Amino acid sequence: MTIRELNENVLQYFIEIIDERHHARFDIGMRMFLFVLSRFYYRAVRFRQWLYNKRIFRPRALGCLVVSIGNLTCGGTGKTPVVEVFARSLSHKGRKVAVLSRGYRSKDRSFFEKMKEKFSSKRNEVPPRVVSDGKNLLLNSTMAGDEPYMLASNLKNVIVLVDKDRVKAGLFAIAEYEADTLILDDGFQYLDLKPRLNIVLVDTTLPFSNHHILPRGLLREPIKNIRRADYIFLTKSNGGNQLRHLKDFLRKHNRRAEIIECCHKPKYLEDVFTKEARLDLEHLKGKKIAALSGIACPESFEEFLEKLGAQVVFRARFADHHRFRQQEIIDFINSSKKANADFIVTTEKDAVRMPRLDRRDIPVYFMRVEIDIISGKESFDQCISRICFL
Repeated sequence: MTIRELNENVLQYFIEIIDERHHARFDIGMRMFLFVLSRFYYRAVRFRQWLYNKRIFRPRALGCLVVSIGNLTCGGTGKTPVVEVFARSLSHKGRKVAVLSRGYRSKDRSFFEKMKEKFSSKRNEVPPRVVSDGKNLLLNSTMAGDEPYMLASNLKNVIVLVDKDRVKAGLFAIAEYEADTLILDDGFQYLDLKPRLNIVLVDTTLPFSNHHILPRGLLREPIKNIRRADYIFLTKSNGGNQLRHLKDFLRKHNRRAEIIECCHKPKYLEDVFTKEARLDLEHLKGKKIAALSGIACPESFEEFLEKLGAQVVFRARFADHHRFRQQEIIDFINSSKKANADFIVTTEKDAVRMPRLDRRDIPVYFMRVEIDIISGKESFDQCISRICFL
């Protein structure tokens, strides 16, 4: 077992503890321990916010349009498709757009490289990783991280940079690429860079987990901090009236933000390895499918398949951001064939982490999902124009 797999197993155990799936005495004690830790984390978050509120720490303003897109919880809100549609729409309207990401689970520099830099007489600042210069894809998903690589693959004329220091990345985008618009991917908790617009995503299927702060829950900061949001996007909405209670709850914490409902809409299937064969979703009707996923909310993905008429005869769920090994994919293919699956379907985010295989005895597709506005009569493009060009 690799260190990455060990970390995934530990993370999965703690997620199950948070969700109260285990009830042994040790597990109950672990939940109590996590609750105590969450109180310390809560105070640390409040103290950090206080430092910024009192201007002891000051966010940098870079002199261009900065749009922050983030959430209150860890993962699962469907942020990447929203970042993609914002970047594409702004680019189509003539803006020079750069997406700034921290590159979650991207491969970091080695310990030796870091020590060499630290003690070198030439203390050159390491530039951000350029995933895409707006014309060419320059890094693979291992070096870039899943989301930045996926964004760079799908976006033309948009720069994608990875660096934990988003101020440095923003200055680099402005100096090297003359960017006039910065999109801060997963930026709600990044207070060092001042956004003109703060957009927060809330998953309507599980808005705030169990309402506990990390590590007892999945909240990165208290729910009341949503008052910093200028716009709240309710993702994975089905347009029903049951969201009225959620909207009322959000209004208690933020009376000024506009609340916009949107849904994730499957568009088509595409071959994972060749990128050539693109199939209509009608192809799923009546087919036996093997579903493979390593995302925060695999249930949503599998529900899409079933709603589109597929019969899921075999499934495998891995930890979020799991980097598949070749043998894992081969084993999954063999199990899928034994279950008489017609083909395998995975998510677009998982597709970028799959090793290439020469086997073609069963087709492997990913499902392309995009964002649609369902509240009001405007399109997403019109919505973005209204938000960003006021």
